Amino acid sequence: MRKNLLPRVITILLVTLGCLYITLIGWRAPVGADFKSFAKIKENVAGNIKLGLDLKGGSHLVLQVMVDEALKKIADDNAEKSKTVLQKLAIPMKEAKALTATQVVVTLTDATRITEARDKLLEDFGKGEWTASINGSDVVFTMKENVAREYRKRAVDQAMNIIENRINSFGVTEPTIQTYGAENSYQILLQLPGVDDPERVKRTLVLESNLELRSVDGPYRPYGSPEEAKAAAAGRADVEPLPLDERDEEGAEAATTPQPGMSYLLITKAPVIVGRDLRDAFAAQGQVGDEGDYRIVFKLKDDGAKKFGDWTSKNIGKNLAIVLNGRVKSAPTIRGEIRDTGEITGNFSKQSAEDLALVLRSGALPARVIYLEERTVGPSLGADSIRQGVAASVAGIVFIMFFMIFYYRISGLNAIISLVLNLVMLIASLAMFSATLTLPGIAGVILTIGMAVDSNVLIFERIRDELRLGKAVVSAVELGFDKAFVTIIDTHVTTIVSSIILFIFGTGPIRGFAITLIVGLLANLFTATFVSKTMFGYTLSRTERPTSLSI
Repeated sequence: MRKNLLPRVITILLVTLGCLYITLIGWRAPVGADFKSFAKIKENVAGNIKLGLDLKGGSHLVLQVMVDEALKKIADDNAEKSKTVLQKLAIPMKEAKALTATQVVVTLTDATRITEARDKLLEDFGKGEWTASINGSDVVFTMKENVAREYRKRAVDQAMNIIENRINSFGVTEPTIQTYGAENSYQILLQLPGVDDPERVKRTLVLESNLELRSVDGPYRPYGSPEEAKAAAAGRADVEPLPLDERDEEGAEAATTPQPGMSYLLITKAPVIVGRDLRDAFAAQGQVGDEGDYRIVFKLKDDGAKKFGDWTSKNIGKNLAIVLNGRVKSAPTIRGEIRDTGEITGNFSKQSAEDLALVLRSGALPARVIYLEERTVGPSLGADSIRQGVAASVAGIVFIMFFMIFYYRISGLNAIISLVLNLVMLIASLAMFSATLTLPGIAGVILTIGMAVDSNVLIFERIRDELRLGKAVVSAVELGFDKAFVTIIDTHVTTIVSSIILFIFGTGPIRGFAITLIVGLLANLFTATFVSKTMFGYTLSRTERPTSLSI
């Protein structure tokens, strides 16, 4: 025990200094201002340790992805596709439509060719994904259940990625985004610590971004009512009336709801460019410089730019409709070839233009997303939780200090030093791995304090037992550590395994508890065995043949 003391002491000092450095400074070079005041040191520690939603304040949201809408889009696309396929085969068809999210029915006027139509369309839809049955002059296509389940899961994953991109653009620190509830609930859990404008974030997260550039049918002619526009489009399957809405996107009603004084344009259904062709989008101020004079500038990817350039060069003098979420935001006249850059105008405010540009950059959600649950934690409540948690931790440490010194006398100081170093290592580990400290995490810290003391109690009682048996002091200390080591390892390993299971299957707060408990237990293995044993070795090395031990 008294051998190799110097390397052991140097190791402990290096670990302690390293942990203090990471806690106080972080992963950067120190500057003089870091230590100019206690307030600055406190600020550095607060910046290095990430606080969770329950401590920092913010929003807790549960979202529902309407996954069947994503399947309905696939069914609608297949219904439209079937019209083109049968037209090329010269098979007369009455109609093709999506019955449900997973069913498409195609009705023929010539039932003699129904088998040919079924086989060709099934091949086009995908035999591995759809089944087909004939019912009179109808062919009913049904998506296979395992395929539908995979598409639903894919819609949730895609929605999570897009929402995460939008959250990151707001600069939210350590957000939590994960699936929530049962596997077939298709829900998403969002926890946004420190959000200062939750309403704006909520609104932007579920905002649609279906951008299309389409051609205005014929000369530019707004119609005064939806009925008038529908009458002009009667008998034509290639055009549809859309509202001309040049107002701010925020607060606008659904595109299908007629608004007083709203005009309508006849727009071709086939888009020239769609949202996935976008490379970038950003808000820009107009020439007037008013608050409502903002526009959105977008840039296209190479393929989209080539396609757009070819189309605009052939349609100079015509009007191009910029359609956003089923509304015509503007319909400028094409004056010349346009390749990779365009803009959306419509009396946007600075904030709404920035939010819409963010949504366009992140991409379109695969399906509509709605809010099921919302909870907001105020920063004052979080600060109160921190104060109470720290107070509980300090009270526990002070009580343990008095108890250990009273019961184990000078050896109790050994346990106290190990306990303090344990906490320093725990806090440094949270800062090192950018782990989020939550209120359950503070509970994990308090539990770690108890586990650390328990380890020292096991060692000290073993040493006492050996002394009662008449063993020499040095031998008693050696045997005490050796015999307690197996028990300490056993208790720590089983608790760590339980904590890992909590981390894998738990949600955000439970994970915070698991992380602090795991890190604290690993630190305790180091302090209770290596550090404590080194301090005993140092104490015993001061006397050639120690005859007593204050324990």
